[in-house]
Amino acid sequence: MENALAIANFFIKKSFDTGEPVTNMKLVKLVYIAHGWYLALAGEPLLSEPVEAWKYGPVVPSVYYSFKDFGGEPIRQMAPGPNPGESAPVALTHTELVPFLEKIWEVYGRYTGVDLSAMTHQDNTPWKMVWDTQGKHNNNVIIPNNLIKEYYQKLVNAPHAAQSA
Repeated sequence: MENALAIANFFIKKSFDTGEPVTNMKLVKLVYIAHGWYLALAGEPLLSEPVEAWKYGPVVPSVYYSFKDFGGEPIRQMAPGPNPGESAPVALTHTELVPFLEKIWEVYGRYTGVDLSAMTHQDNTPWKMVWDTQGKHNNNVIIPNNLIKEYYQKLVNAPHAAQSA
């Protein structure tokens, strides 16, 4: 499992390298989508923290709060390490994830945060199922990994899988 901020930093670096802007909304959704596909393909969680069902979709709280000051503007810096005074960005501990994350960026990086949000809000998505049954009345309801895994496993063999996340 990886620190969610390391995954976020990977996508921010891709944004810098390609010139494709990443907002907080887009970043939160990219991290979630990567987690979903990893659960389906590897059978284990990508992230070391849970995904929560918030009003505006699935959210990894550490990613949202680390970049919320950018609002809807493109993110201009990576998240630093957790130790006080640490300025180096949080990096992947499992470098073998790079090809997988590159593929996520290749497929989903061209979409806006609004596009990705729409994908994660469709009927029968893990967020929608949790939000409709528990989230509307409770804050910070965790979306179970088994629900995310089942959803993305169905997409593995589905045509046009990138159109649903």
